[in-house]
Amino acid sequence: MLRCEAVGKRYGGGRWVLRDVDMRISAGDVLAVVGGNGSGKSTLLRILAGLSRPTSGSVSRRLTHIGYVPDRFTPHDRVSALSYLTHLGRIRGLSTSAARARGDHLLERLSLVGEREAPLRTLSKGNAQKVALAQALLVRPDLLVLDEPWSGLDASAHGVLSELIGETAAQGGAVVFTDHREAIAETHAEGVHVISDGRVTSHGGGRGGRGAAVVELVLAVPPAGGRPAEVNWSALPGVDDSASRDGEVVLRVAREHLDAVLLTALRHRWSVAGLTGTAGGPRHRFDMRRSAL
Repeated sequence: MLRCEAVGKRYGGGRWVLRDVDMRISAGDVLAVVGGNGSGKSTLLRILAGLSRPTSGSVSRRLTHIGYVPDRFTPHDRVSALSYLTHLGRIRGLSTSAARARGDHLLERLSLVGEREAPLRTLSKGNAQKVALAQALLVRPDLLVLDEPWSGLDASAHGVLSELIGETAAQGGAVVFTDHREAIAETHAEGVHVISDGRVTSHGGGRGGRGAAVVELVLAVPPAGGRPAEVNWSALPGVDDSASRDGEVVLRVAREHLDAVLLTALRHRWSVAGLTGTAGGPRHRFDMRRSAL
């Protein structure tokens, strides 16, 4: 899908920001790039997205659609969030009605606070970030490039972002994101790359790459009634398996992803029927059939 060979980057006659970077990104990959401020993370992502040319080396791509979210999305336009997304959707080949519907769906899912017809320049940082994420996903991307995507998002949007990353990978797209926190990278990515002194080294597996502890989560219709929303559980990061059993949904979840999966269940009005821990020692069963999440 995408390959970098001996890629280097510097601006003018300055220092080398990147040196001899070799990366291969395949369909379905979820990769993280971590490093300190000024380490070259954003420069690498712009090269992957095709927004910047390397000074040396080569980048080969077999991609149709690339979704890109910059580290700073601070629009000063008078246009509204929904009009902005509709316009970008049309540029990317959608009809006006399809673009507007897709933009509206993404803003609803990300829980944009305030009016969708409010001018972009009036949005808070967190809401502007939600618009940035929405524009990158208007058309299913072959490659989704996210620069510090969790920055500024509220807690509920964190879970949605994890869902969107998982869904993109499940549909055959690749995802590359940056974060300065290695723990975040290891939680959400399958592979972690570290930038130091301009060089990129692979630190192997992230989620699921360390024999992560697994728990069994049982979800049910709330006792108060009402049908919860459908969720593609298998697409969520950390969900190893999902099955239906006697009207309940049974998930096997990597322990470090449990909070995000529970948050998703909460958002979609599911109730927790049981939770079984399987890590280290005997199994522990917590029966919560009388408690709603």
